[in-house]
Amino acid sequence: MSIPEPTAVGAWTPSGDTPPRPSEDAVIAACQTVYDPEIPVNVYELGLIYTIEIADGGRVHVDMTLTAPACPSAQELPVQVREAIMAVEGVTYCDVDVIWDPPWHPGRMTDDARLALNMF
Repeated sequence: MSIPEPTAVGAWTPSGDTPPRPSEDAVIAACQTVYDPEIPVNVYELGLIYTIEIADGGRVHVDMTLTAPACPSAQELPVQVREAIMAVEGVTYCDVDVIWDPPWHPGRMTDDARLALNMF
């Protein structure tokens, strides 16, 4: 008889259970709930999310950009991304940095985003 593999994402330590570590898929799914108000495509599919780093303790760091420095949503989009990620189970902290290098270009969009925007 074999022992089944554990399915929990969290771990046990002598001091007790540790909270589950958020998965990259869950963080990406959270990013996909945030839409640029001028473009009917989410920020992840637009290619605005450059990096997602998940550290121990549920700490998440995101580097993202905007389509242009003068984007009218420059103040609200990073806040919305942070709030969406903070709602993911296991996330204890999230910071979102807006970076401009490398600059965003339409080639960063997914095929689904290009199809939605008729940019083929």
